[in-house]
Amino acid sequence: LVSVPVCCSARYNLALLAFFGFFLLYALRVNLSVALVDMVEPNTSLVKNTTSNVCPEHSSAINVPRNTTGEKYSWDADTQGWILGSFFYGYIITQIPGGYLASKIGGKLLLGFGVFGTSVFTLLTPLAANLGVGYLIAVRALEGLGEGVTFPAMHSMWSSWAPPLERSKLLSISYAGAQLGTVVSLPLSGLICYYMNWVYVFYIFGALGVLWFFFWMWLVSDTPEIHRSISHAEREYILSSLKDQLSTQKSVPWRRILESLPLWAIVVAHFSYNWTFYTLLTLLPTYMKEILRFDAQENGFLSALPYFGCWLCIILSGQIADYLREKQNLSTVCVRKCFTLIGMIGPAMFLVAAGFIGCNYALAVAFVTISTTLGGFCTSGYSINHLDIAPSYAGILLGITNSFATIPGMVGPVIAKNLTHNNTVGEWQTVFYIAASINLFGAIFFALFASGEVQDWAVSGYHLHRN
Repeated sequence: LVSVPVCCSARYNLALLAFFGFFLLYALRVNLSVALVDMVEPNTSLVKNTTSNVCPEHSSAINVPRNTTGEKYSWDADTQGWILGSFFYGYIITQIPGGYLASKIGGKLLLGFGVFGTSVFTLLTPLAANLGVGYLIAVRALEGLGEGVTFPAMHSMWSSWAPPLERSKLLSISYAGAQLGTVVSLPLSGLICYYMNWVYVFYIFGALGVLWFFFWMWLVSDTPEIHRSISHAEREYILSSLKDQLSTQKSVPWRRILESLPLWAIVVAHFSYNWTFYTLLTLLPTYMKEILRFDAQENGFLSALPYFGCWLCIILSGQIADYLREKQNLSTVCVRKCFTLIGMIGPAMFLVAAGFIGCNYALAVAFVTISTTLGGFCTSGYSINHLDIAPSYAGILLGITNSFATIPGMVGPVIAKNLTHNNTVGEWQTVFYIAASINLFGAIFFALFASGEVQDWAVSGYHLHRN
């Protein structure tokens, strides 16, 4: 196979547009965690427990006259937990249908409209909050419905676009957008709340999502065969690299899929990783505010730091993973297992450590940052493994594993909020312990049962031994 130049190639353009799409999806997903701090009346969010050894107030930022024009609502901690979790109730429903639909109608429309729908509901968020907490929960759940189809749709597109030895690179570029979206939107939402008004958090990101949708529909196509401007050489290169990997059968072998142990290895790893990820994503701003006593401006930047590390790590580990497979001839399964172990055991250790350093802000931030950064290795670990074991059904497999992996998003924050009613350091240590032990279990399970080969049920009539 002649390798085709990377610059301006259709497959890298797809990765770049997908990168921006996932950037916006995560910006739309996490902006509520920041805005919520501003939407709630200060006295209702917490009964201060004076006996707990909470850290001293500390704030070095210059006090800017803060904009307080936004509406305030009296939602207690449990209500806030439900508001933050409601997104995932919609998200879980569309995972498997999303993967199935993508294999039928193609990922382009599905991903495009997923982002578009999410953006529209984001624009409606301030209105919903005014109408009442039920409306807000409904709108967030609808956003989840829209976002639920996006990852399966993208996996499905990559099954016809990504040459096997460029898989880690291309996928890590496109999915790294999610981390960068978190990085940019956490501090940016904080600043918007601070200087403008929390409603603009939803208006600005919503409008950007609608804009992205038009570019996506105009520039992208489902497969290399029908792409308008792809070079002949690149089209041949992609199609020939995938020719033994894709199945021609029309029906989905559901039973064989569900009996596949390598798939369950991904399910367990995905579930475990997301437990830590979602617990931190939704509660890190709270932890920093209530335990470490950072003010809102610092909070945004420091909450974003861990995801910036993770973003860098995803991009770099994608390059390293493909280098090891191509140049060092390491087997795919070996690379996937090693990267998953680093990406799950590392975070578990640093997360536990973060609970034990008391009021040392710098260390707390450093440990949480290292923990989340190392998690980036998982993208080239279990995250891409769906495409290794069944390229034709990658969208459906991701739908299955992501359904299980959404459960932590629904129960993790609720459990954590219930465990931290008094906001003592001890209570938070318990939250970190639980996350770390779940991570450890997931890593070991994956290392024992994962596979890097195309499974025989995933190709019609082929018996490939090694890809």
